[in-house]
Amino acid sequence: MKRRDLLLLTVAAICLTSLPLRMASGEAAADKPKRKVLFFTKSSGFQHSAITRKGDERAHAERVLTEIGKKNGFEVECTKDGRVFDKDLSGYDAIFFYTTEDLTKDTGDKNPPMSAEGKQKLFDFVASGKGFLASHSGADTFHSPGHHQGKARENQTEVDPYIAMLGGEFISHGPQQVARQVIADPKFPGFADLADEGTPDSFKVNDEWYSLKNYADDLHVILVMDTQGMNGKDYQRPPFPSTWARRHGKGRVFYTSMGHREDVWDNPKIQTMLIGALNWACGDAEAPTPANIDKVTPGAKVMPPK
Repeated sequence: MKRRDLLLLTVAAICLTSLPLRMASGEAAADKPKRKVLFFTKSSGFQHSAITRKGDERAHAERVLTEIGKKNGFEVECTKDGRVFDKDLSGYDAIFFYTTEDLTKDTGDKNPPMSAEGKQKLFDFVASGKGFLASHSGADTFHSPGHHQGKARENQTEVDPYIAMLGGEFISHGPQQVARQVIADPKFPGFADLADEGTPDSFKVNDEWYSLKNYADDLHVILVMDTQGMNGKDYQRPPFPSTWARRHGKGRVFYTSMGHREDVWDNPKIQTMLIGALNWACGDAEAPTPANIDKVTPGAKVMPPK
């Protein structure tokens, strides 16, 4: 090989290895288009303090998501009015749920419910190629048949279509406590730098931890709930998925069980995680999401004691 050709190859190699790390790790490009996100926080059951408004003032989680969204190219629209799903949803790139129970029922916070047609429009919206995200009690929403009839601590053979889309369902929770999250996929956007100092693959957070069931077989598990040493019978089970991603039709679905406490929303690590998830859900960051639930959480379907 001539000296000139060798120099050209060397320069090309240097250019390739000098690409920005955020692009290499699947983060969104700096010149991405501005995205619009609908943050839906209606509670047909218990309303969490993080999404409870005082008068016309936005709730804590609404303020946080709006502020970090603005800094990262997302316009966040917040509402508790279920009638929004009867309108044209095509202007949104993603919808984010922090909700509880059957949103088609006029209960809980007394805000207008979602119609049955609106619920189907949500599914169609995501399947068409849009994004869906949910935190914490987003898994305590639209429960599967039998859940409230004494079968909360059982896996159901038939699940509600919402649970089928989300990929998992709330069982119950124990006392709030500091618990360990094991990072199963540090390459997923927003998860690269979450590990605590001195622990290469995990971090700890104080929150209200959900015990979950009815997992979809195609879950791509991102965080695993380390149940060892946790306080409460809800965690007397093998480690299980607590944060995951999956595809619904052409769309992208992300869920994390975290978010009960206001300080969790204020946590810079969690904010970084949410922005990464939003970038992925909106299609601005790529990441492979192969099913890994059987590999990283082989005991996921084991239920806590009744």
